[in-house]
Amino acid sequence: MDKTENNETRPPMSLKELALLGDGEVAYIKQVDTNAAEELFPTLDEALDGIDLFAVLSADGTPIALADSRTAAIANAIENDLVPVSVH
Repeated sequence: MDKTENNETRPPMSLKELALLGDGEVAYIKQVDTNAAEELFPTLDEALDGIDLFAVLSADGTPIALADSRTAAIANAIENDLVPVSVH
């Protein structure tokens, strides 16, 4: 457990709390291959081979959007009032 400035101990963050950290505030931008895109977005056509794909994901990993450029993915996040951050 971590100690705070006044020596009080605080419990560790649960996995659920960690998954919700930034929920509704942050969007993760991640470059994905065709297979990953089809897993995240099951209704996609299979005609995506050879295209750079960028997923916009919520803080808990829920897929929000798919774009064909990093710039478009960032714009989507901003349009939805989310702060875009990159995932490597």
